[in-house]
Amino acid sequence: MPRTFSAVAFLLLLLAACSSKPPASGGKHYSMEGTVMALDAKSQSATIAAGQIGDWMGPMTMEYPVKPASEFQKLHVGDKIRATVVVDDPAFYVTDVKVVGSAPAPAK
Repeated sequence: MPRTFSAVAFLLLLLAACSSKPPASGGKHYSMEGTVMALDAKSQSATIAAGQIGDWMGPMTMEYPVKPASEFQKLHVGDKIRATVVVDDPAFYVTDVKVVGSAPAPAK
């Protein structure tokens, strides 16, 4: 009996390991270029008008969570950025933010 139990336990552990999802940071990584249109400090998210993001998404403006908080702190409305989008469907977030410019100030 003990041998059967340990074989069954081993198989169950093996199946559990095979079916578990990889961690969120293990998702696909895509380069992104865009302009920060709005910021939400409460949700640590940025609305970004981005160009094509690899084979994941066409050009569009949408809200992205930004992780970690230190990356969110770099952002200001109007910043032109380069960043990495990590996609672990259905979750996604922006990280590795580099501010490369800013939009011109509105005319007075």
